[in-house]
Amino acid sequence: MTLLIAVLVGLNWNGSTSLQVTIEPIIAVLLYSMFCQIPFLEIKKSFTSPSFFKALLLGNFVLIPLLVGLIILLFNLDTLSSIGVLLVLLTPCIDYVIVFTHLGKGDSNSVLAATPLLFVFQVLLLPVFLWLFVGHESITIFEVTPFIKTFLYLILLPFTFALITQWMSKSTRLGKTAINISAWLPVPFMALTFFVVIASQIETLWTKPEPIVKVLPVYILFAIIAPFIGFLSSKIFRLEAYQARAVVFSSSTRNSLVVLPLALSLPSPDNQLVAVVIVTQTIVEILFELIYIRVVPKLIKG
Repeated sequence: MTLLIAVLVGLNWNGSTSLQVTIEPIIAVLLYSMFCQIPFLEIKKSFTSPSFFKALLLGNFVLIPLLVGLIILLFNLDTLSSIGVLLVLLTPCIDYVIVFTHLGKGDSNSVLAATPLLFVFQVLLLPVFLWLFVGHESITIFEVTPFIKTFLYLILLPFTFALITQWMSKSTRLGKTAINISAWLPVPFMALTFFVVIASQIETLWTKPEPIVKVLPVYILFAIIAPFIGFLSSKIFRLEAYQARAVVFSSSTRNSLVVLPLALSLPSPDNQLVAVVIVTQTIVEILFELIYIRVVPKLIKG
């Protein structure tokens, strides 16, 4: 329903593109609310199971890049389309994957605990992957500043405020109230995030369908194969079903909402094309997530 409303607003309201400026702050609030729900004592316990984190890192930063590299070779994409595809497919999701993992009966707490780790790894490795897959052409387009700003605004600040909120909740009424309120924020802010992303970009998608046609087969193929990559990684480290499902969801769910600000920071008009490529992945992924949450628990039985 949120996606339908976003499409209608985006196509019928002339000022819908102005919603683009709200994407980063809304994502920041979303991540803050999710970080507030991190059970820190359980996180400490989850790190006593290093096999999960090894499987998560192997799947997301070794096996998935190999898969993406092979898929890119199969399709003749221009440089900007390739950059958009690489940006989104090489970065594991750190926000709504937690919700989908929970719906798919996976270990959402461990995925939540791994969020900062996953983001740090992707920030460090993404420039390397871009250089490997695209070469010097990507270096002429990208600057390191947007990556640093994204880390500061979308991860470090929300995470720090979440820590302060949890610390205050132990001894103050204000902190307890903030924690209780934050527990209700993830779902509406996730819906709001989807709304502003789709509504602000749908007009470009509608008027310039060529990039969509090019990348749709890429995303569909990835969505079909990626769960098996996660399953393979979990098998290598002999994870039990609950954690194996979590690795499958993490390997299959990409970081479209967080890398979108990186795309929008590119020089115009390149930023619009790359943003369209990324938003297309979001739409494809949501449809497949609805399949995953039903199929994954049946295939990986605990």
